[in-house]
Amino acid sequence: MKDKTIDYMLRTTWLAVQKMYNEEAAKFESTMATGFTLLSIDPEKGTPSTALGPKMGMEATSLSRILKKMEEKGLIERNPNPEDGRGVIISLTDFGVEKRNYSKEKVLTFNEAIRKTVPEEKLNHFFEVSETINELVSNKKIYN
Repeated sequence: MKDKTIDYMLRTTWLAVQKMYNEEAAKFESTMATGFTLLSIDPEKGTPSTALGPKMGMEATSLSRILKKMEEKGLIERNPNPEDGRGVIISLTDFGVEKRNYSKEKVLTFNEAIRKTVPEEKLNHFFEVSETINELVSNKKIYN
């Protein structure tokens, strides 16, 4: 294709952001996926394992691998869900909270840099377009 497509711009932009986050995370022997998972876990109450995948938009098998590595590194603990004996609550350890705070700082730094560079009106349009794309895809309005 000669022209840049919406798909191309989304994909290349996300790959650049992902690479940037992975480079930062590697400085602390981590990954972007680990940081994203840490940010998705409630730091005070923990998060039910069954709610974590949908919250992150991930398949259970991919998430299971990430959680296993995080548990091995001492970032999380799995505890029985007191409200549902069959379920598990994923909780952050003190080390996990520390790494979560680091991840949060990096995300906020990224957002601040973008907000300083891109006018608010353009950012609002970006969010509107992104929401529309998500809605079209989620509601299967592109390919029936």
